[in-house]
Amino acid sequence: MEWLKTYMDTAVFGVLGMMSVLALGFALERWLYYRTCNVATFKDIYTLETALTRHLTFLSVVSSNAPYVGLLGTVAGVMVTFYDMGSGGGINTDTVLVGLSLALKATALGLVVAIPSLMVYSACLRKVDVLMNHWKSLHACP
Repeated sequence: MEWLKTYMDTAVFGVLGMMSVLALGFALERWLYYRTCNVATFKDIYTLETALTRHLTFLSVVSSNAPYVGLLGTVAGVMVTFYDMGSGGGINTDTVLVGLSLALKATALGLVVAIPSLMVYSACLRKVDVLMNHWKSLHACP
């Protein structure tokens, strides 16, 4: 249980940090691409859709899985708190409440990563729809 106490917070925060940095990078890449994308240069709609939706799957994965990574950190923190309570012999409410509140920080961080990722993912999907409709209007039969 000591290894869990020592490394779990670092592992959870490291994974969530990596997820947030990658999500931010993909979000910036998509934003820059959408700003410079000329849909008139695409011959067919399938190639356009592939180009517009590149990297969006990662944003979706981050937004759906970051809360679970945070929850894993919270469960581990609660386990450590209960283990410390059981091995200590006495129940000190201050120690228990502090341990539980510190355990919840992982869930909060998971949500901090997930919510902006979901917002960016939704905004990107809307931009994809707009650009695809623009391509359709350019290539519509008179």
